Amino acid sequence: MSSASSMVDWDLAGRTARSLINPGPSTTREDAAAVVRELHEAAATAVAHVEGLTGMTAAAGAPLPEVAVVDRPGWVDANTRGMSALLDPLVTALAERQDSRPGPLATAIGSRATGIQAGGVLAFLSSRVLGQYEVFGSGGRLLLVAPNIVAAEQKLGVDPSDFRLWVCLHEVTHQLQFTAVPWLRPYLGAQIAEFVEATDLTVDVLRDRVQDVLRGVVGAIRGDDGDSEGLMALIRDPRQREVLDRVTAVMSLVEGHAEYVMDGVGPDVVPSVRTLRKRFAQRRKGRGPVDRVLRRLLGLEQKMKQYAEGRVFVGGVVDRAGMAGFNQVWARPENLPRIDELTAPERWVERVLGRPAIPA
Repeated sequence: MSSASSMVDWDLAGRTARSLINPGPSTTREDAAAVVRELHEAAATAVAHVEGLTGMTAAAGAPLPEVAVVDRPGWVDANTRGMSALLDPLVTALAERQDSRPGPLATAIGSRATGIQAGGVLAFLSSRVLGQYEVFGSGGRLLLVAPNIVAAEQKLGVDPSDFRLWVCLHEVTHQLQFTAVPWLRPYLGAQIAEFVEATDLTVDVLRDRVQDVLRGVVGAIRGDDGDSEGLMALIRDPRQREVLDRVTAVMSLVEGHAEYVMDGVGPDVVPSVRTLRKRFAQRRKGRGPVDRVLRRLLGLEQKMKQYAEGRVFVGGVVDRAGMAGFNQVWARPENLPRIDELTAPERWVERVLGRPAIPA
């Protein structure tokens, strides 16, 4: 998985993460099999509801994505493969543009250090992610992390069947976005490649920016509130910021769209949907000190804010232009929302649909 020139030793990252995670809620073999079976059924059931609400269907000839119910180590394995497939070629391209490169020993030591750090991040996330659509790496699997779903429904005290279908509605929406919109995946890949092309950091500059991030982490340890971009604070080049704005806008769109769908199906499909939303919103706050520090470091608080803005955007456009009008967002890359339109959906309606936005 890792090459000699890799910035991250992904094999070590995977082993580190596996050594740090716990398996999750204890259960019998029979109960575990029942959970796996119900999640597969819920994912299949969700497809018709998502298509009915969104009006989207997979592109003709698109292969049926695989649904994989995994444990925490399985999620780690999938993500080390996916991140390696996405990042290693980009890092190699970046290294080839540098005037001087570190020697093999320095590269090996550096990749092991970042591998351990990446393993710690993966371990943290592996107990929190409920589901994931693999955009890169596997070619489009839908992952459902069974122990995390069970742990969440137990902690929230919600109906297991409702919660499992609710989670699947969210992930199946992502699945449909990337199978119904063939240009979306290559568009994201091109944005990431452009981001790397704009990167030109010296060691001294990088060190200064890491120190800025660490100061934010210290603030989180002390209990300071406020927004923080975490590792995103390392990005200050104007060209990179422009690319980051575009990526943020499209990721906020796809997440906000999924949030809209999982609530929009209503109590006829998920009877306790309102209770689920209320209690799940509390879960996302991450109130513990460890969560607070890691969320600050990873920039997750900023991410949650952006996803909330995506939900506002989708709902605002649907209110003003209907679902058919909103679906013009998927017609071509130029129709994707701009970063400033996320909180002003009427601007998108006027720009893309070419008519004044009717107030919601």
